[in-house]
Amino acid sequence: MIIRTLEIVIKEHLGTGKAIILLGPRQTGKTTLLKKVVSNAGDYLFLDCDDPVVREQLDYPNTQQIRQLLGDARIVFIDEAQRIKNIGLTLKIITDQFKSVQLLVSGSSSLGLSDEINEPLTGRKWEYTMYPISWMELKNHFGHLNSLQQLEQRIIFGMYPDIINHPGKEADLLKQLSNSYLYKDLLAYKGIRKPEVLEKLLRALALQIGQEVSYNELANLIQVDKNTISNYIDLLEKVFIVFRLSPFRRNIRTEIGTSRKIYFYDNGIRNSLIANFNPLNIRQDTGLLWENFLISERMKVLHYGKRIANSYFWRTTQQQEIDYLEERGGKLYAYEFKWTSAKKKKFPETFTSNYPVEKLMVVSKENYLDFFAGDDIA
Repeated sequence: MIIRTLEIVIKEHLGTGKAIILLGPRQTGKTTLLKKVVSNAGDYLFLDCDDPVVREQLDYPNTQQIRQLLGDARIVFIDEAQRIKNIGLTLKIITDQFKSVQLLVSGSSSLGLSDEINEPLTGRKWEYTMYPISWMELKNHFGHLNSLQQLEQRIIFGMYPDIINHPGKEADLLKQLSNSYLYKDLLAYKGIRKPEVLEKLLRALALQIGQEVSYNELANLIQVDKNTISNYIDLLEKVFIVFRLSPFRRNIRTEIGTSRKIYFYDNGIRNSLIANFNPLNIRQDTGLLWENFLISERMKVLHYGKRIANSYFWRTTQQQEIDYLEERGGKLYAYEFKWTSAKKKKFPETFTSNYPVEKLMVVSKENYLDFFAGDDIA
């Protein structure tokens, strides 16, 4: 079993009197991790909210019902909590009325779940997001050399645990994942009335990673209105399939300030959507895959390292651009991504002369490990 970075963090917060909430995409190992944590801590009560009987007990509970359900349990693990109506109230009753109970909760999306628990559990929870395997988790499990040897495979097939653990079966497993588990929360959500629109949108976004995305163009392509595109992309973010980068714009007149770029949390999911698992040396999108891979890994670095940072891209109407910016502590850090380091890159003088940049870095195959480890973060 690949040891996850969050395991130590979660163990440190056991017994602190607060609920532990773990969100993240499906099939990233949330249930496996929390079961490991609670089994090492002693006997526990496991409540699987995919079970309709469990849902019936938790949807509209009162204190007496919860007391009967919990019994003598001192550790309670509620899995797939997004399936429960009024989940915030249920969790509040447990944390307030059963002080001796350590509550752990997992959810495979933030569709309404975060909103429902934020107010009732204010000051009563530790909340974390668990992503597909990070590069550092991969390296710690397989070792430095073996992880280096896997780089191209990981760029093509991604970092989901099941994909890593079953070499040779990646394409079939990714097809199953992208066709079923990926959409499960979305298709059960009341806001999705046209699944075929969702599938068309995902394929369109998969073909535009690393490029500026126009909601108007997507609406025309898919034959729906712009608001539908905006709403569906928002939902895709909440189930941890894609994330957006906004443009950085402060004081240069020619800076682009209204577009956005959309990336996938996992390259394997992206490649499955376009049915392309070809080797990097015969692909036309190798540079874009490298960019998506680097930025998604960087999101894990920032989250697991508790780094507070704003992430952007930068571009002007004259086509000057910087792939990725981080704003940390009032300082700017600029990054360009090059799969082939022989391609020299000069950062635009329009940017460097107008902004106090703390660091400029070209991330290539020669130095990406520093970027993944966060060694470049002061």
